[in-house]
Amino acid sequence: METKTPITIEAVINAPVEKVWQYWSEPAHITKWTFAASDWHAPYAENDLKTDGKFKTRMEAKDGSMGFDFEGIYSNVEEHKLIEYGLGDGRQVKITFAETDGRTKVIETFDPENQNPIEMQRDGWQSILDNFKKYTEEN
Repeated sequence: METKTPITIEAVINAPVEKVWQYWSEPAHITKWTFAASDWHAPYAENDLKTDGKFKTRMEAKDGSMGFDFEGIYSNVEEHKLIEYGLGDGRQVKITFAETDGRTKVIETFDPENQNPIEMQRDGWQSILDNFKKYTEEN
């Protein structure tokens, strides 16, 4: 199996890290931002945000034509600083949170999968992160 270079995306959210962390981790918020396009939604989320905890978010097209579960197990959680997890297919994801002057920089690095082009994966994950930024800043 070829090893691909991890993909990194980032956003600066105009909110303190405590709020960013809460909106990132609480299922009531997760369902409001975890989708890459407006014709998709996340009808269900569960999240046990701790080392060895599990998470699962259901992502579906609003017209019901397709959907999938995004799930994994946390390998490392440091409150307000770091989240690392593994997906079911073995890919690893790392997210860091750093607050400066009331704004929080979120940097997400993930191993690409082999089905879709790198650009498409980067754009999809960035779109979800942009949704998160918009939702967090507006609520």
